[in-house]
Parts: sequence; C-alpha cells; structure tokens
Amino acid sequence: MKKIMNLWIIISLAVILSSCARMPVKPAPSLTQEIYPQLTGPIVRQDIFHVVAPGETLWRISKMYNVKIEDITRANNLNKSTALEIGQRLRVPQAAPIRPVIALFPSDKWKYIIIHHSATDAGSSLNLNELHKRRGWAGIGYDFVIDNGTDGKGDGQIEVSPRWIKQEKGAHCQAADMNSQGIGICLVGNFSKEAVSEKQMVALVYLVNILREYYKIPKEKIMGHGQVPGARTECPGKYFPWREFYSELNSNLR
Repeated sequence: MKKIMNLWIIISLAVILSSCARMPVKPAPSLTQEIYPQLTGPIVRQDIFHVVAPGETLWRISKMYNVKIEDITRANNLNKSTALEIGQRLRVPQAAPIRPVIALFPSDKWKYIIIHHSATDAGSSLNLNELHKRRGWAGIGYDFVIDNGTDGKGDGQIEVSPRWIKQEKGAHCQAADMNSQGIGICLVGNFSKEAVSEKQMVALVYLVNILREYYKIPKEKIMGHGQVPGARTECPGKYFPWREFYSELNSNLR
C-alpha cells in the first residue's frame, strides 16, 4: 500500500436526536489523497445529484459537499425543516468533492471494533438498509459502511449509518454481545472470492485508527466477525488481508 499522505478532513458535530446529548468532537487525523484526490489541488465545484442515504440530513449533506443548507433547499424547493426521505434525489448546486463527516461521541460502551463484508459484489448503505429491513431489523445494522465504487458511491467512500449517529445498539454480531459493545464496520464486497480494494483498505485503516484512539480500543479487540467467540461465519472473508491491515494500523496510528 502506498504511503498515506496528509490531508485535513472536517469532522463536525452530529445532529443528535433527543435520546442522545449534543456533544463536541475533536479533529480527526488526516485522510489520504488516494481516496479523495480532488481535495489536494484546486477544488472544482459542480452541480451534482445526491441520493439520500439512511441517516442523512440537510445539515450532514451540506457538510459532505461544503455547500450551504440554504443553497440546497433553494435548489430543491425545500425549507430547512423539511425531513428528507431515504432514496430521495437532491440537486446539490456547486458541490465540492465529497468528504466524510464522522462524529465522535464520548462513551464508555464501545470496547471492540468488528469488521464485516457485505458478501455482495455491489452495494451501499442504501441497499444494505433495505436488505436488513426485509430481515425484520430496524434498518441497517452496521455503524459504518465503506463502499467499493458501486451503487453510485466512490471506492473507499465512508458512509455513516443512523445507528452510529444515534449511538444505538447494532445489529451486526449477536455473538459475545458485540451488538452492544462493538462498533460494526462493513466493507462492500465478497472477500471470500475477491480482494479488498486498495482504497477500501486505506479508508478502513483511517476510520479504525480514529475510533481505536478515541475509544481506547486495543488492537486485540479489533477483529473480524468470524473471530468473535461463538460466531459461526467466514465474515469478512478468507481473503481479507489481516497482516497488511494490522501492519497499517501500527504504522498509521498517531
């Protein structure tokens, strides 16, 4: 993997529902230009269409594209109080290149980080949400999704789910009570038959290093779904590159 280069990424306050307190976050470490190369040079703005994913609000979308909420509402004949619908198509005028908006919430319940794969060739938080609802769950079970360049998302793009924004219990690993104490990260792809993309791995290392540092999670508590005691699964797949992943964690943690 190429050496990770510095690039400042905005980490902002999350919009918290009444069940969670509003709280500040500290700046996150930098993210490599390999995922968001446009951010290293002159920013090229253009009108784009954005499909609303689970948990996204006007505030979050405005931060993702560095566009004022007023400009988005005006372009779509909305007002600031409009509740967006999952799957809704919005025009974002003069959008900057997309960037992740990751909030960190003071909490002592997160003890593990559990890595999954979607076991699908394509996907995003939007269709994973639909899949999990068909299973009878209350929407997407993971806290984060790292895309693979399909379903209209970028390779290595980090999506934040409503469970993380609301700091709710997960629905990704029942074994060893990991839904209550483990942060679930799903990489889109089937790593029982293919390799993790380089950009996905860079994004995963970036995200895990933020989470493990903030929540003081030791390396031995960062594991795959199939490594959890009592879990009977190959997830995140037999080709997941554990040696490379752990090596990058060591070299890139501040």
